[in-house]
Amino acid sequence: MATSLLILLVFNAWVAIVASDGHTKTDSVLIVGAGISGIMAAKTLSQNGINDFVILEATERIGGRMREEAFAGGIVEIGANWVEGVHGSKVNPIWTLANKYNLTSFYTDFSNQSSNIYTKNGYVDPSTVTNETKMAEAEKEYVTNLAISKSKNGEQDISILTGQRLFGSVPQTPIEMCLEYQNYDFEFAEPPRVTSLENTHPNPTFRDFGDDEYFVADPRGYSHIVHQLAGDFLQTRNGKITDPRLLLNKVVRKIKYSKDGVKLLTEDGSTYFGKFAIVTASLGVLQSSLIKFQPVLPDWKVEALFQFDMAIYTKIFLRFPYTFWPIYPGAQFLIYCDERRGYYSTWQHLAKEFPGKNMIFVTVTDEESRRIEQLPDKEIKAEIMSVLRKMFGPNIPEIEEMLVPRWGSMKYFKGSYSNWPIGVSDSEFEAIQAPVETLYFAGEHTSQKYSGYVHGAYLTGIEAGKDLVACIKHKKCRKFSQEKHKDLKNSTCKEEIAKEREATRQAWTKKMDAVLASHKNGM
Repeated sequence: MATSLLILLVFNAWVAIVASDGHTKTDSVLIVGAGISGIMAAKTLSQNGINDFVILEATERIGGRMREEAFAGGIVEIGANWVEGVHGSKVNPIWTLANKYNLTSFYTDFSNQSSNIYTKNGYVDPSTVTNETKMAEAEKEYVTNLAISKSKNGEQDISILTGQRLFGSVPQTPIEMCLEYQNYDFEFAEPPRVTSLENTHPNPTFRDFGDDEYFVADPRGYSHIVHQLAGDFLQTRNGKITDPRLLLNKVVRKIKYSKDGVKLLTEDGSTYFGKFAIVTASLGVLQSSLIKFQPVLPDWKVEALFQFDMAIYTKIFLRFPYTFWPIYPGAQFLIYCDERRGYYSTWQHLAKEFPGKNMIFVTVTDEESRRIEQLPDKEIKAEIMSVLRKMFGPNIPEIEEMLVPRWGSMKYFKGSYSNWPIGVSDSEFEAIQAPVETLYFAGEHTSQKYSGYVHGAYLTGIEAGKDLVACIKHKKCRKFSQEKHKDLKNSTCKEEIAKEREATRQAWTKKMDAVLASHKNGM
């Protein structure tokens, strides 16, 4: 009798969430992260009658990488900034929400960029770069058609750079390189040599939802959408979320899981128990050591997560005492072509978005982002002023205000968004999406069609929520078959090798944990 009672108590502990203050609820779903993916997962559960959940957010706010900061007397978006994919055959769900909540946004005009090129010698006459422009356009059309053909015929994926080589022209000069940068890096935040051709061309976002993009410049912030979505099912007071199921500043550091449930331990010493968890932490966080999984995630999951890239996309906002750059129609983008590829290359003025503010921003990505993140603002400002003086002459004014986001260094994000690299198959992407026992995963990096985009994060939150509804209410729990993974397919020998490799990896993980613990105790 006593033994049976003990077993019952242990089981109940798994299906209840218990905070360290002793307050106990009968909640059964833990959601890690309150970005748009985590919020939509919770909303989907609520819409299906499952309201016993808790959302744990590491930062002081919801919205994730839809994040605004104060600048020039207003706010700017340091993370997601555009509704990408508008006016196509399908309606982008984020565009629907932007219109529903009257979000202020502006059409981004990408036209005429070849007429706004600058080098270290200043403005470049468009008539002198006609050949480079035509070549860049032809090359992009070729690699897109090549991707369609290879995908249709089930051929092996290649990098965009390989496609360029097959075309017979790889950019060499500063002007060729900056046109290439505009075509690829500005969108994917990584260069053609590492980006998958078949999985990015044609880009599913623009193919499905349309080619137009709208720049969000709303005083409430892009994250206003997330707040409104959360307010549909969470308790609010005077426009602020007061629901006790949303816990801010809760940094999850350890996730213990089994077929019986999940236990989360946070940085402040709190402990939470649940039957299931949905992990919406960014790919960068999952690739870091911020969250420890116990047991460690299976090898097939870890390999899939580690094969993807967490790219860095940095927008450096600048305010001057007056405008000295062109703002006429067709000059929204100004392109600087340097011997160093991607060196303060893409400039976009904000005359429409922030009238009278004399604002402009420059975008850098990948290795340049990483380099800049290590510099003090004073050095960054000096580099920018040097570039601008080459573009517009020595008599331009000094910067009055500057904002430099450092996404790669942000502990709870570790980058801007995921990029699909060469060599990652559909089956490996399936492994990224797949649950591990009672752990489910969501976020833009789990969207096979729309990875890297806000709508990708939004849709995967819904999908994860639906998966859990099916599991909890109908006992139809999604599983990942290891045998279907491409590395293990139809091979008992490979299955045994995988098990042996997984055991070795877990043994090394335990050793490293012991070393780190010993080092921490000795400090």
